[in-house]
Amino acid sequence: MVLHGINEVLVKCHECNTSNSVRKLLSTPILIKDENTLKENKVGELTKEYIEINRQILIDERRKIKEENV
Repeated sequence: MVLHGINEVLVKCHECNTSNSVRKLLSTPILIKDENTLKENKVGELTKEYIEINRQILIDERRKIKEENV
């Protein structure tokens, strides 16, 4: 079995080196979910979390710049 992109066309078999012997079969799509998508969060919660993390990073960077210029 060879996995390839939906638009990719295979003509030659890599196992037996014959031409025109490869057929494309339909398969069930594979859905990969990371732990963030497995959580049952409300829409936008992850975005708000990242905004708050980056807001704190920005505050810290501003503080460092002020300390360097003093």
